[in-house]
Amino acid sequence: MNAPIIVFAYKRPRHLARVLEALARNPGADQSVLFVYCDGAKRPEDASAVAETRRIARAASGFERVEIIARESNFGLSRSIIEGVGEVCERFGRAIVLEDDVVPTPYFLNYVNEALDVYADDERVLSIGCHTFDAGMELPETFFLDIPDCWGWGVWQRSWTSFNEDGATLLAEIVRRNAQDAFDFGGAYPYTRMLEEQVMGLNQSWAIRWYAHAFLSGGLVLYPRRAVTRNIGFDGSGTHGGGPGGYGSVQCADGAIHVVRAVIEESPTARLAWRLALQAMASPSWQGIGGSIKQNMRRVYRGLKPYLSKAWS
Repeated sequence: MNAPIIVFAYKRPRHLARVLEALARNPGADQSVLFVYCDGAKRPEDASAVAETRRIARAASGFERVEIIARESNFGLSRSIIEGVGEVCERFGRAIVLEDDVVPTPYFLNYVNEALDVYADDERVLSIGCHTFDAGMELPETFFLDIPDCWGWGVWQRSWTSFNEDGATLLAEIVRRNAQDAFDFGGAYPYTRMLEEQVMGLNQSWAIRWYAHAFLSGGLVLYPRRAVTRNIGFDGSGTHGGGPGGYGSVQCADGAIHVVRAVIEESPTARLAWRLALQAMASPSWQGIGGSIKQNMRRVYRGLKPYLSKAWS
């Protein structure tokens, strides 16, 4: 029995159409239930694009059945994902998750469903990832890392119900363990800074909290040798998107991914590949629009951090 598929959408009808069309071409789509969560308009000027996005969602075909969840108000991406994944996992015990700018390859559904079956009962495996940064290196057919994927992924209810979404608590524990460098992949990417910004209200990322939760819990994530999704959202159209920055430059799988049970431990080769890719992507682009505001907020935060640490302890 295939896992239900969730697609989260807001106001990008053309992006959503590409995702749904590619998803419907996957073998097994016609035996899969599709849920499309459509967020409500944040501003009056967004209403038209939101309505068109919902029209695209309602026209989806090629699935066992389609359920549209049209929000009357604007939940925002974090709340939409945290609540939506929780709702579907509670009903079905597992879910496959996409956003409206993550296009699956033809090998996506089989890979995620197989992986969800193979590792269903292993508490050490937190989720299934789909977007692989190979950095030009030869990787195993499947491998484990301690960082979850947010560009196409699979998850079980057992994992999602344990998710601690309190960024302040997660950050305090990383600091208490003096684990900031490890959390940043050996200094390759500013994940700690992203989590600090989430705590300060400068971003609403659910993914940085999901990573922090995985990092602290010791959970591992299965990935394929080559990506089975491609992100098309770095075109300025998204609420949280930016410039390309190398994110879309990955090699996608040209054949099926064969999932067989492997030793559940992190792959040193894959970790090196990830670190090289993250170093290449890290850039001062985060200081773009609103950068000076973020810098001032960070100065305030760093001044208060000793007091906050005491309050969190």
